[in-house]
Order: sequence, then C-alpha cells, then structure tokens
Amino acid sequence: MAVAKPTFTVGIEEEYLLVDLESRNLVNDPPAAIMEECGELSGEQVSPELMRSQIEVGTRVCKTVSQARDELSRLRKVVIEVANKHGMAPIAVSAHPFAHWLDQKQTEKDRYQVLTREMQATARKLLISGMHVHVGIEDEELRIDLMNQFSYFLPHLLALSCSSPFWEGENTGLSSYRLIVFDALPRTGLPEQFSSHAEYKRHVEVLINAGLLEDASKIWWDLRPSARYPTLETRIMDVCTRLDDAVSLAAINLCITSMLYRLRRDNKRWRVYAAMLINENRWRAMRYSFDEGLIDLAKGEVVPFKVLLEELLGLIAFDAETLECQTEVQRSRDILRRGTSAHQQLGIYKTALDQGSSKDEALIAVVDWLISETAYGL
Repeated sequence: MAVAKPTFTVGIEEEYLLVDLESRNLVNDPPAAIMEECGELSGEQVSPELMRSQIEVGTRVCKTVSQARDELSRLRKVVIEVANKHGMAPIAVSAHPFAHWLDQKQTEKDRYQVLTREMQATARKLLISGMHVHVGIEDEELRIDLMNQFSYFLPHLLALSCSSPFWEGENTGLSSYRLIVFDALPRTGLPEQFSSHAEYKRHVEVLINAGLLEDASKIWWDLRPSARYPTLETRIMDVCTRLDDAVSLAAINLCITSMLYRLRRDNKRWRVYAAMLINENRWRAMRYSFDEGLIDLAKGEVVPFKVLLEELLGLIAFDAETLECQTEVQRSRDILRRGTSAHQQLGIYKTALDQGSSKDEALIAVVDWLISETAYGL
C-alpha cells in the first residue's frame, strides 16, 4: 500500500555529565541555578536527567541536518557557558572515567522516583548518558515497517559512537560499557518485530493494562516509535564527544531511514534478520567498536568495518545528496581514521601511564580531554 512520503525531519537529544573543574569528578548536587539559567538561555531546551550530575539537551524539529548541527552547537555552548560560571564543565560522554554511582544523588522528580522504586539498584546505577536521534515519519504503519528493517544497522551506528570504555576507574575492556549497565533494565535491547502498528499497540496495551507501564515512553529499546512525537527514535548510540561525530551519525541515521523508505516505495525491502544474529553484531560493537569488524549477515562471515561502512555509504549516497547532508555523512570516515571517543580516551590513558602518571592522574587526563573535546568545533 502506498503511503505519503515522510517529512524526514530530524531532532537530536544528548545527555551530558557535569564535572567539577578542580577535582574532575562529577558534581553530585549542582545548584538549581544551573538549570534555571540554561533554560532561560536555551528556550527551555535543556532539562534535568535522572542523576543530578546529568543534563539533557534537545534540538527543535529540524528540516535539515545542517540546521540540527547549528541547534546542537548552540545548546552545547549554552551548557558550557553556564556550567563554567559555576566552576563546572559538561562532558559529552556515556560514562565518567572514574565517578562512582553510589556517590550520586537523584533528581527529585516523580517520574524518576517511581523508576527507582520499581527498578531499585538497576536504576540507581544508571550513571550513563546516551544520544537519541528522531526522524520524522508521520505514518504509524510505515514507522513500524521501517523499524523492523532498520534494526540491522543498529550495531553499525553503535560501533561509530562508542564513548564508555571506563567504569568507576577501571578499563572495562569494552568500548561501550554503557549498554552493559542499561541492559539490566527490562524492555531494553533490540526492538521486537511487529507485522503492523496495531500489533505493536496491542502488545504495549497488555503492559499498560497490567499496571506495569504508564505509557510507551517506558519502552527503552535501541529503536522505537516515539511515544511523544511522530518519529522513529534511534537510542542505541553512546554520546559522541565531538559535535561533528554526533551530527555525522544523525545524518547516517536519517539517510538509512530514507533509503529504506525508497525500497518500500519501489516494492522492495531490506531483509529482516533474526534478533540472535543482530545481537551478535551488537555485542561485537559494544566490545570492539569497529576494530574487529561485524558479521555481514548476507554472507555469514565477519567483514572489516571499513568495508561495511563503504557499502553503507554507497547504499545511502542518493539519500545523502537528496537530503543535503553528503558532507556530514562522509565525516564518518574521519571517525574510522581517528577513532571513536572510546579509542581516544584509551589512548590518552595509556600515554599518561607510559609517561609515569599514576592511574588516578591518567584518568584525570582523560577527563581533561573530554572537557576540551566536548567544546571542539562549536
């Protein structure tokens, strides 16, 4: 059945952590004035998160990727300016290198208190931050159909975004430890497959009617139909420390969605693979980022990520041109060349240790880099 072409608008949400400029540790109880000042300067586009040491920004609905970059740059600048006035700085990272979750204080908000009461330690440990990308798809049926197909590409996006190699002062050996923490919650991980929006809605209503959910916003899959907006929301990604990396991934996200719509329009579709196979790639991305490749599920073999990325860029080249985001999409090659935030954090840590720094000093060096890199290119 033909459906109207989506608007393909884009919106980006990012969560930052607030660090003290003297200790480089998290500020577990920042003054309320920070949120008030950020709200005034941003047009109420900055909001608190579960932990008081966290802060979230969200762009307006943007018609182009270029507009989204301008929005995100403006919001990062607001948070940096306000935080600096109070002796703090935001870091765009999915886990602080050495802070402890037990030391954190929770934001006093009914939604968060209900979450913690229900989830207990699994919620109290959520000292993690993510990046979410919304793509405007107004037709509910199309949203579900594209979600089913898009799941294949989720590990690719994660591999390019990894920024959480450390947890409580330890090198975890993983590129994205954030998902280890987040996956302890229910209703996380890869999305389910549904034959229609009605089927999706019926399943959600089972949980709502059972008193387990208030609404679909408490379904935290890596990819979901947004409960608040007419969008498909990608949630698998770590926060990208560098602004241009975040924008590049948002552009790729948008173009994949557009490519899948084109296939549907031409009576084609991307093959839907079993979750057990996609989960293997999800794990590989969590563990290695892009260093050890991912499984090409059509070939049934592990392929170097560089090859997969070039194939993906070829698949979405028409969409990148049509949506005027070719430059942003192609910057993904820079991530591959330079390394993700996780790669660079580990490199700074190792260099500091090799030069005679203590473990604590090396971790502080990582935070210093995160502070600088979060402001890079604004």
